Amino acid sequence: MRAATAGRTVALVTLVVVALLGSAYALGRSLVADPAALQSPGLGAGMTGTQYAEQPPVTGTVDPPPGGPDEAPQSGGPSPVPSSSSDDGLYGSQLTTGTDAVALTFDDGPDPSYTPQVLQVLREYGLKATFCVVGENARNHPDLVRAIAADGHTLCNHSWNHDLLLGKRSPDVIRADLVRTSQAIRAAVPDAPVVWFRQPGGAWTYPVVSAARELGMTPLHWTVDPSDWRAPGPQRIADVLTTYVQPGSVVLLHDAGGDRQGTVDALRYALPDLTSRFRLAALPDGAT
Repeated sequence: MRAATAGRTVALVTLVVVALLGSAYALGRSLVADPAALQSPGLGAGMTGTQYAEQPPVTGTVDPPPGGPDEAPQSGGPSPVPSSSSDDGLYGSQLTTGTDAVALTFDDGPDPSYTPQVLQVLREYGLKATFCVVGENARNHPDLVRAIAADGHTLCNHSWNHDLLLGKRSPDVIRADLVRTSQAIRAAVPDAPVVWFRQPGGAWTYPVVSAARELGMTPLHWTVDPSDWRAPGPQRIADVLTTYVQPGSVVLLHDAGGDRQGTVDALRYALPDLTSRFRLAALPDGAT
């Protein structure tokens, strides 16, 4: 009888151990994102131009609300709210406007398809924004850089060709990249103040922050990211803007680097609400 009881006990313990191991394996797999899902979207059918894979880090980002197409979060999972209320972001980059104003910022342009549309929407609402331009795009589309400046928007240096690893280059390479980009901006608008720099992907390092400051530029991060670079659709982009923007927010948007029609349309959805609740303004460029 004791032998039978002992046998049943051993069998029961074995089943429990197997079940626990199976649960642990399943849990481990559930915590690993699908690598394929983490790839940035490519150019859509019929699209042309440079595709920049903007992949902001976790700090200071806001993921789009649920309800749309399935998307795997970036490694670590973005926070639904900014992780810091300080003006000092990663490696001393600026996170907020420092005032009650909200700053809309547009990265990766200028682009002949989307930058004019963004400018038109901003004109309709009488708004000023900040455009973080890529050097080679400024060189290729100087007319659009002039249009941005003519409308009174602030120009920001966003590196020569959107090098996500720029911050890991040598100090000389970093400095040359930033100087070349500012020169391309000023080739279009000779007197343009360029007092802001945004590192592609927000991949800040001490060397790139130091180079920007030595050249008279303030490193600029953000507090709200609706992930429009993933092209989740205008309604999802607008939902994040109307939900998470607050006084002092710096909002990360894009007017180039892929299909940005969703961003343009999202502005039309969100701006009536945002302008009724906040003061929207360009970041100061130091011009008198």
